[in-house]
Amino acid sequence: MQVDQVFDVFVIGGGINGCGIARDAVGRGYSVALAEMKDFAAGTSSGATKLIHGGLRYLEYYEFRLVREALMEREVLWAMAPHVIWPLRFVLPYQKGGIRPAWLIRLGLFLYDHLGGRKLLPATKTLDLRRDPAGKPLKPEFSKAFEYSDGWVDDARMVVLNARDAADRGATILDRKRVTSARREDGLWTVVVSDEASGEMQTYKARMLVNAAGPWVDQVLAGTLGRNNVHNVRLVQGSHIVVKKKFSDPRAYFFQNPDNRIIFAIPYEKDFTLIGTTDRDYTDDPKNVKISEEEIAYLCNAASEYFAEPVRREDIVWSYSAVRPLYDDGASKAQEATRDYVLKLDRVAEDAPLLNVFGGKLTTYRRLAEHALEKIGEAIGVKGGSWTGTSRLPGGDFGATTYPAEVDKLIRVCPFLERRHAERLVRCYGTDAQRIVGNAKRAEELGRHFGGTLFECEVRWLIEREWARSAEDVLWRRTKQGLYLTAGEAAELENYMAAAAR
Repeated sequence: MQVDQVFDVFVIGGGINGCGIARDAVGRGYSVALAEMKDFAAGTSSGATKLIHGGLRYLEYYEFRLVREALMEREVLWAMAPHVIWPLRFVLPYQKGGIRPAWLIRLGLFLYDHLGGRKLLPATKTLDLRRDPAGKPLKPEFSKAFEYSDGWVDDARMVVLNARDAADRGATILDRKRVTSARREDGLWTVVVSDEASGEMQTYKARMLVNAAGPWVDQVLAGTLGRNNVHNVRLVQGSHIVVKKKFSDPRAYFFQNPDNRIIFAIPYEKDFTLIGTTDRDYTDDPKNVKISEEEIAYLCNAASEYFAEPVRREDIVWSYSAVRPLYDDGASKAQEATRDYVLKLDRVAEDAPLLNVFGGKLTTYRRLAEHALEKIGEAIGVKGGSWTGTSRLPGGDFGATTYPAEVDKLIRVCPFLERRHAERLVRCYGTDAQRIVGNAKRAEELGRHFGGTLFECEVRWLIEREWARSAEDVLWRRTKQGLYLTAGEAAELENYMAAAAR
């Protein structure tokens, strides 16, 4: 099937970079199509530590430009999506004789406080863990800590909200469509995509191609575009475990390990603690990535060096793993490889330019998109100016600090909702939560109850508005209700989703 429209920009990849670029481009007036071979954020973008952060440890590797840009983005993104992004305080315990002296930590935190134009986030302070509640879950030898600010993000939701906003602004969003070939013809790109379910082929034309395939960026260059011997990215595996709640304090912990690596322990979905990440080189196909027993043992042991009550394997309720496509700068160790992004414009006789996107991180995706649009403008002509810095993602049209008021507002309209349920709906959907609940006057009118706080009205919204096609899409990316549903309940949801697809 041939699609007659010639798009200005065709984006390959539905992770945070691809969706961010598509949204920015269509908002400037470009005609845009985006193809994602699986579900949005099914790869790297849902496998992160879920932080909006400057990257305190990147200062050790002199990544000052990246850290400054990331620090400046924290409050911009918080204002853009206060439902899926919110501030989080981190406690960094200090042990005399540790791998980093106190003066170096203080210097790093001073730079952290002053590099990025912080306005709303509170500054760093020193804690006496013998008196502060943050010391309670830790071993008694940790008597001092530093506390600083960063942010938390529901990573997969941020991706799908970018896709949703791009579609609402006119972009053609192709989920579960694999790009099988792309070639230059008559000054345009001819892009062939295959439907992953039916095998149906469609052909699109575009003036410019953007390769934002994340861990598959080199595979797209080699297999789809016919480039041989490409090696632009270094694949680094990062794995996380989710355990039963280890502490009640709302702050997260930043733990320094003797091997010079760090891990976080973060309050997660009210009842759990998220621990991660690992950093090790990965050479297999990214689709096969999964946490190893070695990584599980590493995370349990590293966290147990700090917590008074050890983290045991039997405490784990869920784990996930993803591959980070870092730009290959030749670093000897995975944790030392740059986290900065690199954009490379490929032009052949001024016709049908190609932009390749290497690296990147959640926190800087919006700025990456702006820089990509500069390259796009250079290649095919400028349309519009930068606009996303003061924009809102769907559902994010409320004040950055007024989330509790939004929950109260939803409960006033729907007094039959339990507060826990209302809090989760607002955290996921912001002001769209009321649209999901609709005109329901009692819980029974929310439709079928699948378990946890997941009801049919929400599942229908995710199918109709957010491209959800399977129980996994709903339970582990659009929501984290997979932590609460039994295997039987998840199977019932899968049956419901399959029937809805038919």
